[in-house]
Amino acid sequence: MKKYLIGFLAVFTLMACGKQDEGSGYIGPSEVNIENGVMTPEVLLSLGRLSDPQLSPDGSQVLYGVSWTDIAANRSCRNLWLCKTDGSGSVQLTRYAKSVSNARWSLDGKSIFFIQGGQIWKAPLQGSKLGKKVCLSDVPAGISEFKLSPDQTKLIYISSVKNPAVVQPSDTDPALDKASAYATEDLMYRHWDHWVTETPRSYVAPLGEGTITPDKSTDLLGSEPYELPTEPFGGIEQLDWSPDGRYIAYSCRKLTGKQYAFSTNTGIYVYDTQTGATLPVKTDGGYDTDPVWSEDGAHIAWISMRRDGYEADAQRILVCDVAPGDAPVFSNTRQLAAALDRDASGLAWHDGEIWFNALIDGIQAIFKVSLADELTRITPADWPYDFFTPFGWDGDRLLTSFYSLQFPLELVAVEPAREAFGNLTSTNAAILDQLEEPSFESVYVETVDGKQMQCWVLYPPEFDRSKVYPAIEIVLGGPQGTNSQDWSYRWCYRLMAQQGYIVIMPNRRGTTAFGQEWKEQISGDYCGLNMQDYLSAGRYIKSQPYVGKLACVGASYGGYSAYMLEGLHGDLYDCFIAHAGIFDEAQLWFTTEEMWFANWDNGGLTEYAYEPGGQGPAGDGVTFGGMQQAGAPYASTPRARRHYANAPVSMVTKWHTPILCIHGMMDYRIPYEQGMAAFNAAQMMGVPSKLVVFPEENHWILQPQNALFWHRTFFDWLSRWMK
Repeated sequence: MKKYLIGFLAVFTLMACGKQDEGSGYIGPSEVNIENGVMTPEVLLSLGRLSDPQLSPDGSQVLYGVSWTDIAANRSCRNLWLCKTDGSGSVQLTRYAKSVSNARWSLDGKSIFFIQGGQIWKAPLQGSKLGKKVCLSDVPAGISEFKLSPDQTKLIYISSVKNPAVVQPSDTDPALDKASAYATEDLMYRHWDHWVTETPRSYVAPLGEGTITPDKSTDLLGSEPYELPTEPFGGIEQLDWSPDGRYIAYSCRKLTGKQYAFSTNTGIYVYDTQTGATLPVKTDGGYDTDPVWSEDGAHIAWISMRRDGYEADAQRILVCDVAPGDAPVFSNTRQLAAALDRDASGLAWHDGEIWFNALIDGIQAIFKVSLADELTRITPADWPYDFFTPFGWDGDRLLTSFYSLQFPLELVAVEPAREAFGNLTSTNAAILDQLEEPSFESVYVETVDGKQMQCWVLYPPEFDRSKVYPAIEIVLGGPQGTNSQDWSYRWCYRLMAQQGYIVIMPNRRGTTAFGQEWKEQISGDYCGLNMQDYLSAGRYIKSQPYVGKLACVGASYGGYSAYMLEGLHGDLYDCFIAHAGIFDEAQLWFTTEEMWFANWDNGGLTEYAYEPGGQGPAGDGVTFGGMQQAGAPYASTPRARRHYANAPVSMVTKWHTPILCIHGMMDYRIPYEQGMAAFNAAQMMGVPSKLVVFPEENHWILQPQNALFWHRTFFDWLSRWMK
């Protein structure tokens, strides 16, 4: 394996370049020289990561950010770029040593607002650069994101407040400032990768009336003890201004403690900035998010999952009519695009229609739907790219972003009438053009119950069917997710192919691009058909004359799948890699944070609306302490009993294939003891095994040097057992 990695370090050069406006910490575009056309982890980490495009008020330019990485400094830095809507005139606006985020245009297009160092700044646009910046805020807790009102006389910003439910020693006695402990008397005391000592809150403040400070700001939730936006991934997209700037629609889970931990009941609310009143928009009691106002203010659309406690329910488009006034009336709530039977996301209004993206048959496409429920697919089925909802329009051209198995995110203009598209940006062309390109195809594999399962297969550059290659089967996370034309810096399939591996990515039961029935089957059946789907895909690829050894690798639910298949596969796979996987389901129940996830999928609930202290479905026998716990190890439901009886831990005596276990110690979704337990079990069974634990990483591996070590460990393990 060293010839694919270590040997290339000699011909690999990574250099930060550019003017250092603000000290020595500036990180610019990477200068990379590749002599042999092979991608390495170092090359992957050198790529620029484009994000957050914003169309100028006059529609002539696009503002966006690009983050570049300095491996030696173990950090990345994001700066701002600008290009015209025809893709010409690309310039770098800033060369700051500290990252810039949330950049937005002023109404006149002459200035840029942005966040840097936890505060809001404004700087004039002076040709191909920004002028002197001015700080607009002084919020001690810091600002993570903001959204300007349509007339830019006020804004919403997100900050944080102390959470009284998680107490630290200095909260009880300031003299204990060197003591370190957390104390709580309720659930949800930690989330994703942090102890919940603070709660995110959203505020309204005037703009242009002096420095933005907490005393000039109004908390949208007032005295309500909830978080806004919802953790761990919710952001400013969960709040939206009405066109007249009077109202703010927002998504909020108005629950705390155990109720919060067992429920996804997130509703849509409207806050009136003139009266301070908040009114709920009637929803089904499930997971309602991403509200957006129509251009005329007469409608609100949002994404809705109907069933409480089920994060993978169908993502529907709901819309309601709005009658404004001192007491707005919300009526005629209905679903649009129901005929699609795919999850919708990324809603945006344009000319009275709702534009969105959805995964369909392994590809993410753009759609639009009218208020009369007329549905149109915009991007053709034969375009092998994942497209995102447009961020703007240039006449009949849609300005959006896309990526594929071959390249990371870039900006693109789509012309539906001509079924054509053209890049606006080519951020990484100088690097990617030096690489030999893998090829790929879509194949269908028959499952054990006679269904057809779509799989992507990626082949190494210059693939020769007369030769024999090692192969990798990707076992997907989620469990509800999709193998599409996605680009990832953690699981980069192109990087795997460029190391000489064939990569097969099956869209087994539970994936989201093939309808709700296919997606939903996996809940309550982790140990069942989706595992057989993986075995079917593995047998298919290993039966090809050009495939030799086969590895099984995956993260999160994919890590669970690797642990399961270690006990199920016989001699199909030649090695395993499990990152952040679930090993002992019963232990996970007692240590994970978002209980609704395990409750639903382990117990297979079908209909359930949470009522504090209430009873569950008649005769289910799973209500304990006033909480529905159908997925608990002590529940009597058939699905729960089957689930726990067939956890990976139950099959360790059948383990015999080399396995690498990787975990982050700050992973509170699947605590790192799961990886340790799996490794210990492998050791006790005499199975060749290795454990890698990252003390400062969560469910993902984010720091550059940790990421590089992760990749090297990953490929060293594959090389050891596959080559």
